[in-house]
Amino acid sequence: MDNRLQTKVAFVTGGGSGIGAAACRAFARAGAAVAVVDVRGEAARAVAEAIGAEGGTAIPFEADVADEGAVAAAIAQTATRLGGLHVIFANAGINGMQTPIAEMTLDEWHATIETNLTGTFLTVKHAIPHLRAGGGGSIIITSSINGTRYFSLPGYACYSSSKAGQVAFAKMAAIELARWDIRVNVILPGGVETNIQERTYRRNTEEVTYDITMPERFPPLRGHAADAADVADLVLFLASDASKHITGAEIVIDGAQSLLRG
Repeated sequence: MDNRLQTKVAFVTGGGSGIGAAACRAFARAGAAVAVVDVRGEAARAVAEAIGAEGGTAIPFEADVADEGAVAAAIAQTATRLGGLHVIFANAGINGMQTPIAEMTLDEWHATIETNLTGTFLTVKHAIPHLRAGGGGSIIITSSINGTRYFSLPGYACYSSSKAGQVAFAKMAAIELARWDIRVNVILPGGVETNIQERTYRRNTEEVTYDITMPERFPPLRGHAADAADVADLVLFLASDASKHITGAEIVIDGAQSLLRG
């Protein structure tokens, strides 16, 4: 039996699908009570119900991470209903509109930045008092190799900027919060089998596309995109005491994808 997170409470944004849902299940199987947070209430409820059916404890919240009131309320209710807060997985994110910089509207820019970067800030900000009250904890942030390891995807200027910002924010938070034994680490996934493409929009990206041919086996390790559960294994490690002396780290999980692309 996995009891790495026994008696712990975890708060997961973007928990209704993909990496977030896989992390919620991994946390629950390791003994944590989990708050499943998603902008899509039905998705959050489905994950929470599945965890309950396995004998775990989970409560769903419908919240937009860019809405400060909604985030603050979900965190406060989690701490009250589940008895504290120990693990934060700031995972919610969107690809948003992929388009040349010259064609991107300010509203399109704001939509991606507010979800990916501002949403991370709000989640961490409102979690800090509860983590301090519990004597410390672990914060994990989902960034990406885009904007941090390579910069070749057409139309990804806004998304990549938001992901680079998350890395800088994580490092600043790590040094600031270390005095209260709060660890902050950031993961950089490459290709992962999720449904994020369903909420990705493209316009005229062919204008800024380079002709790049990748080898038949891509990425080099295993030759296929990661499963969300593969990433959840890393997140569980960073949430547990097995990583108790790790903070401020950016950990790439991409099967050598970014090493090949540069």
